[in-house]
Amino acid sequence: MERYEALGKAREAGLNLVEVDPKSDPPVCRIMDYGKWLYEQKRRIRESRRSGQHHYSILKEIRLRPETDKHDLAVKLNHAREFLERGHKVQFTMFFRGRQMLHQDRGYAMLNEIAESMEDLAKVERPSRMANRRMTLLLVPK
Repeated sequence: MERYEALGKAREAGLNLVEVDPKSDPPVCRIMDYGKWLYEQKRRIRESRRSGQHHYSILKEIRLRPETDKHDLAVKLNHAREFLERGHKVQFTMFFRGRQMLHQDRGYAMLNEIAESMEDLAKVERPSRMANRRMTLLLVPK
């Protein structure tokens, strides 16, 4: 009789009698909030997927121009350091316009300087090379 009273109070509280292990002898049942339990299970699955996403790297792009100022370049390098510490790949892309195409050597020099300054965190996966009006350098974390 006490069990039935407990079940009545549990139902009033929004709890259900849930069969936990039907294969055992006798079957195991539990009084719980089934909706809450389902929600928590879905959340656990979502969290496990989210934590599993760190196995692949994301490509982050940082865009430059040949006339990028030293301070602006330092800020962009700090962003690149953060990306590399998180395990992302970083691609530096330098765009050239008009007469800037005559000074591609400045672009190569700037990208080589970037590669040297990032040497402690990253290695060069694809060295700087020119493609049409853009020059790219790809760094990956060590």
